[in-house]
Amino acid sequence: MKKLKNSELNRVDVATFKKTAKTPLIVILDNIRSLNNIGSVFRTSDAFLIEKIYLCGITAKPPHKDIHKTALGATESVTWEYVEDTLELIQKLQSENIKIIAIEQADNSIMLQNFTINPQKKYALVMGNEVKGVQQEVVSKADYCVEIPQYGTKHSLNISVTTGIVLWDLFKKIRFNE
Repeated sequence: MKKLKNSELNRVDVATFKKTAKTPLIVILDNIRSLNNIGSVFRTSDAFLIEKIYLCGITAKPPHKDIHKTALGATESVTWEYVEDTLELIQKLQSENIKIIAIEQADNSIMLQNFTINPQKKYALVMGNEVKGVQQEVVSKADYCVEIPQYGTKHSLNISVTTGIVLWDLFKKIRFNE
């Protein structure tokens, strides 16, 4: 077994990526304060062909050197838009028949491994602030609240790690019918 070189990975260029069919998932960053987390979410979204990222509230927008440091160019490939008010955005998306999933620890949340995807639907995941999480008003309006089970001593995962876990799980469920 040998490691592959970048030239052997057969990655597409940005123009080809833009034309490629996307996974019917949207990521909403709700007041994310870390520029490195924002960049990491862009990079993960590129990997799983995510349709769009919405940056809301205090979430910084590209171009920014600290976002670029972790995004590694994914701000150019992944479609994104800034919308100030997260609640208004989710209401708009719901009116377009997009299902909203708040990724949060809450009563009656669905554990990620038990969450089933309807392949005929489009979903938007709301990722919350590093300290306060997803706003309660947003959690209350969401169609679903999904939680990653955790068994250690800590109460949460980093937002970029959480996004990666959730996107991979939903990507598998959509693309491979798992």
